[in-house]
Amino acid sequence: MNVHAIRMKTKTLCRYVRMLPVYGGIVLCTCCSGYQSVFDGQSLDGWEYDPVYWRVENGCMVGEVTPATLLSRNTFIIRKDLVLEDFELKVEYRISENGNSGVSYRNERVADVPYALKGYQADIDGRNQYTGQNYEERGRQFLALRGQTVVIDSLYRSPSHQDVSAIDFQHDPLNRHIRKNDWNEYRIVAKGNRLQHYLNGVLASDVTDSDAANRRLSGLLGVQVHVGPPMKVEFRNFRIKSL
Repeated sequence: MNVHAIRMKTKTLCRYVRMLPVYGGIVLCTCCSGYQSVFDGQSLDGWEYDPVYWRVENGCMVGEVTPATLLSRNTFIIRKDLVLEDFELKVEYRISENGNSGVSYRNERVADVPYALKGYQADIDGRNQYTGQNYEERGRQFLALRGQTVVIDSLYRSPSHQDVSAIDFQHDPLNRHIRKNDWNEYRIVAKGNRLQHYLNGVLASDVTDSDAANRRLSGLLGVQVHVGPPMKVEFRNFRIKSL
């Protein structure tokens, strides 16, 4: 099975929408022309997190799971008092071979579950099976795999985890742009209902979310460490600008 076998094909037109009002929190200033740092490289001030899994080390935001701290569910570090609408984000990451992580955006909290989010996620994993894709945590799941351009409508159904895990992404042409066990740059552009993920300057996935009942036009920023084996992920140069 290959990527094209599960590519979504719809006739839904791509439409751009204005952002809905945000209630509570702080919205990034729309008049700023440059990037604003959301991590100072020295502390996790301004973030909400479980200190068992998150720390600052060598100027990086570090998420780590050890044999003694294995997770029973995914956990997130969440930026406080920040609501994203239309934005562009850049961050550099490095992840261990068994790592599974992601940058979550336009998310919302999960009621009664600490350090949990649901919503869009720019995926990252050490084996590069999922890196670059758009996955909706606790939602519609796989919105676009790496290499896909997808228009989502109300009839959209995600491919199964089994189908996605069976795809050989190691021979995907985009895979050569991802550096294993080294630093990579993620760029996320979210404007209206269009969501684009770039890896080291190359477009990796492109979603137009026309499912009005389920899409998210604003929400929180977070970073994930995933259930699974011991792992480590590092982030640096974490910055955002409004569009």
